[in-house]
Amino acid sequence: MATEYGQEYGQGHGHPAGSGFPAPDGERRHLLPAALRAPIEARSWREFGYVLLSLPIAVVLFSWTVTMVALGAGLLVTFLGIPVLAAALAGCRGFGALERTRARALLRLEVADPEPLRARRPGAFGWMGAVLKSGTSWRHLLYALLQFPWAVFSFVVAVNFWAYGWVLLTYPLWFWVFPMYGGQGGLQLYGDAQHSVYLDNPFEITVTALVGLLFTLATPWIVRGLTTVDGLLVRGLLGPSRLSARVVELESDRGIVVDTAAADLRRIERDLHDGAQARLVSLAMDLGLAKEKLQEDPQAAARMVEEAHGEVKTALQELRDLARGIHPAVLTDRGLDAALSSVASRCTVPVRVEVDLPARPAPAIEGIAYFTVSELLQNISKHSRARSASVDVWHAEDRLMLQVMDDGVGGADATRGSGLAGLAGRLDAVDGVLVVDSPAGGPTRVIAELPWRA
Repeated sequence: MATEYGQEYGQGHGHPAGSGFPAPDGERRHLLPAALRAPIEARSWREFGYVLLSLPIAVVLFSWTVTMVALGAGLLVTFLGIPVLAAALAGCRGFGALERTRARALLRLEVADPEPLRARRPGAFGWMGAVLKSGTSWRHLLYALLQFPWAVFSFVVAVNFWAYGWVLLTYPLWFWVFPMYGGQGGLQLYGDAQHSVYLDNPFEITVTALVGLLFTLATPWIVRGLTTVDGLLVRGLLGPSRLSARVVELESDRGIVVDTAAADLRRIERDLHDGAQARLVSLAMDLGLAKEKLQEDPQAAARMVEEAHGEVKTALQELRDLARGIHPAVLTDRGLDAALSSVASRCTVPVRVEVDLPARPAPAIEGIAYFTVSELLQNISKHSRARSASVDVWHAEDRLMLQVMDDGVGGADATRGSGLAGLAGRLDAVDGVLVVDSPAGGPTRVIAELPWRA
């Protein structure tokens, strides 16, 4: 039972830090807190490198964009303005591909490529029309205009903080240069015609190094904030539009729905072939034999008819179970409250069911909610080793909320390819969400959200 539970729910994985369990594979333990190790982390240097590269790239991109757009706009009185503007936008799209690659490499920011150009007509005129009509092309042009001033600001801030921080932090190592080669006591802090202040005694040198340490510790977080804005620009202007992303999501969801429907049809066909159909074939053969023996041996024929009667009852029960798996009649007739109470009565642990809905949801949503709870209760029966469970269903704004809880051993994980992953995929196909909270040792709480359509 424990092995089955571990396979279904992923028991023993994903323990939080400090819980007493070994660190999961791929996680590194650090002796220093994040604030102290940030200046020497690879991530900080990658982000700093991103800021340094942003300035020259932004200068080239901005110069290209302004020059080509101004030239194209000036030539619009002639036919030459259209191809020049198309070339300007195409160049911006090329720079956008470079920026997405740079963000992936240095910021570890995964940004999908935008939708490709779809020319309605072949040839150069069709391509130019597709470029000029594409909203993605104009978003790339907007990125070129906005990124230049931001790159200048980021470069100045990051370089100054980084330089001042390391220079002041290492001041105790090189302050001797001033008295030896500069003819002064140390780094000049203030000076006018009457007097000057130099950082030349041990106390001042120590304070300077401490100020440099503060700058050095703060700089990675300042740079991280700057690159966060860069990431927003890249994701918002160089990635796919919300509409295209939604189309891709719907296409993926449609594939999930089709695969799920095909799997359900195969399951129904298999259950009919291996269960009720085979039993009915056997029943027909037994009745045929009983008919032949009716004249010769009435008592044997009666026994065979009696056995056939039992087979009929069994076949009817299998057909009822199969029909309940497709869409139970109680759900259609009486709604979720009665249907979930019926499912809960067949669970191996006591289940409290509470349904608070102002009206019945749409049949499709109602059916998905029913099968979601049904599968979760089956998991509880098979794997949780719980003593009690509860099912709560309620309506919140424009969502249908489901919550299934048990006091079992916990460890449920929807990311490990189990039945929970398939359930999450089904919910996602209708804009639903499945959230699993199941620490090792329990309890387990699974919350499902479905769109409310009455």
